[in-house]
Amino acid sequence: MQATKAKTTPHTRDRVTPPFWVLAELTYQCPLHCAFCSNPVNLDAIKTELDTASWKDVLKQARALGAVQLGFSGGEPLQRDDLEELVAYAHGLGFYTNLITSGVGFNEARAKALKAAGLDHVQLSFQDSTPELNDFLSHTRTFDLKQRVAKLIKAQGWPMVINVVLHRHNLDHVATIIDMALELDAQYLELANTQYYGWAWKNRQALMPTRAQLVRAEAVVNDYRARIGQRCQLIFVVPDYFEGRPKPCMNGWGNVFLAIAPDGLAMPCHAARDLPGLELPNVRTSAISAIWYESAAFNAYRGEHWMAEPCRSCDERHHDFGGCRCQAWLMTGQAEQADPVCSKSPHHEKVTEVINRTTTGLVEQPLLFRQNPKSAQKRPVN
Repeated sequence: MQATKAKTTPHTRDRVTPPFWVLAELTYQCPLHCAFCSNPVNLDAIKTELDTASWKDVLKQARALGAVQLGFSGGEPLQRDDLEELVAYAHGLGFYTNLITSGVGFNEARAKALKAAGLDHVQLSFQDSTPELNDFLSHTRTFDLKQRVAKLIKAQGWPMVINVVLHRHNLDHVATIIDMALELDAQYLELANTQYYGWAWKNRQALMPTRAQLVRAEAVVNDYRARIGQRCQLIFVVPDYFEGRPKPCMNGWGNVFLAIAPDGLAMPCHAARDLPGLELPNVRTSAISAIWYESAAFNAYRGEHWMAEPCRSCDERHHDFGGCRCQAWLMTGQAEQADPVCSKSPHHEKVTEVINRTTTGLVEQPLLFRQNPKSAQKRPVN
């Protein structure tokens, strides 16, 4: 695949709304080894993390720009000793704060400290509904820990939000996953089918479900919805590959979402650092306001100037924004192309070929688990 240089068109500030949601990826350090992880596969090349003062400056700038929702993510954000300090600072700025965690590193003392710091919301991930399957898919022994963490979350009065990434190896367990969430008194259960970036891209064929699996799983979810009512809100996200139309990725490039990577790289989506030809700005050297409004990267696929056919003349372009640029790059070699999951895309056969291989002549492939190299275990903070 040949990289293409992103073409940019200037956008005046009155045509661009401020970011609504900021994702602070505090660290790529993580004790889990999930095969569907969306983090970069070249973790060893990312040597440093922003220090506490730098993160505070980023949060202050983002809030001044108009951002209101803040997610602390990673990796595993609990690997950072300054998490409580950053939560307290963000709370003081007026952010609504959300911790996105595997639960590893979460204990009663940290739960109380985070509550005192003003943390508003915790999203806890599980990989499956039994110790055997959860621990296999994360390549760790963490199921029992997650159960304890769920009870700590309830004890502090936070909304109980559980996230489970779905794929071929656990889609058939949706009923027991929902039962587990109900037993833990979850208010929300997000059943998010795998999106294929990072490690998930490397494991795509091994993780891709069959259409029959998806149909069965969605029927199970709908049955539970009818039976449990408002007891727990079940959110079932169908994978792009089976939709026929692309999702409005991040509600449009540079529209509402701003991600900051551990090393300070600013991104319009989680996977943007892998797009060749895109010179992403860094908060170490650029102000958040300049990054959002003026940088070539954030203007590259903002609006419609970059669109090729059939997106350019499609009536749905105002809704789906042409789909996902990273997905287009991975599957066609050109980020400007229509997202291949769209049935109107000239490259849609690339998607149907992948789906067809799940039922015809499929050769089982071993999962490649996320690798956490030594240099990624304790990165310098500066």
